Amino acid sequence: MKTFLKWFGIVMGILVGFLVIAMLALYGMGKARLNKKYEIPVQMVEISKDAESLAEGKRIFQYRGCEACHGEYLQGLVYLDNPAIGQVITPNLTKGKGGIGAQRTDEDLIRAIRHGIRSDGTPLLFMPSTEFYFLSDGDLGKVLAHIRSMPPVDNEIQPSQLSTTGFIVMNISRTISFLPAELIPHDQTPPPAPEPGITPEYGEYLSLSCMVCHGQTLSGGKIPGFPEEWPSAPNLTSGAGSRLPGWGEEGFIKIIRTGENHGRKINPGYMPWTSYRHMSDDELRAVYAYLMSLPPMDFGNR
Repeated sequence: MKTFLKWFGIVMGILVGFLVIAMLALYGMGKARLNKKYEIPVQMVEISKDAESLAEGKRIFQYRGCEACHGEYLQGLVYLDNPAIGQVITPNLTKGKGGIGAQRTDEDLIRAIRHGIRSDGTPLLFMPSTEFYFLSDGDLGKVLAHIRSMPPVDNEIQPSQLSTTGFIVMNISRTISFLPAELIPHDQTPPPAPEPGITPEYGEYLSLSCMVCHGQTLSGGKIPGFPEEWPSAPNLTSGAGSRLPGWGEEGFIKIIRTGENHGRKINPGYMPWTSYRHMSDDELRAVYAYLMSLPPMDFGNR
């Protein structure tokens, strides 16, 4: 019996040793990915600061979900705090105390928005640049004008950070985009944005941010990396269980405008309809046309 316990202890010790080594290796891989330097040539855009451009820039900032992440006054927020992953903290974009507005050039902001890269060349955590990479030059210029026009807000806030387990998860999970910069073809010119209109093509352009929660196929399901108490994202295709076909175009517009339709209410803490309501009716019609053009998918087939 003593011999068995001795060998059992040796085997368990070896297994624990291998596990520790594997965890340290994954942690080191995560650190290396975070510290990788990217040399990104930035293409400048025209930044018009007339009243019309500023108003449109604010609207784009709102319906693209930027305000939901950075706050109404661009002051920065703790967007997500999950011990298994870490903290998603958006920076203060103003020139106030703790803000980056006075420290970052327009080129720096374009690099961050379109490429997910800091001014020092390292990748940003969780910045959804895989969607903003496709912003038209005109829309991006208006967004920059809005950011630059905002008054300073004092809010000292820490950057996003991973927990110890987060460093490990980022190297074994393929469902959470920890570093979107790794997924962007930085050496290619973004494709031209489609012409505005009530078309599936323009609807796709307007709804790229939906993939963050609803998945690449927009069929919904549990959102990777989000707290367990968060509900699953609904199926946005016309597949089984989707409510969109029954709502119709006008019902879809109503629920985005008010957060309620056919007795169903949407919690804005989970689904930021308060951002998307800033789209025009024609823009929402384009989004609905795009969603209805998608092949029907089973729920959760992200």
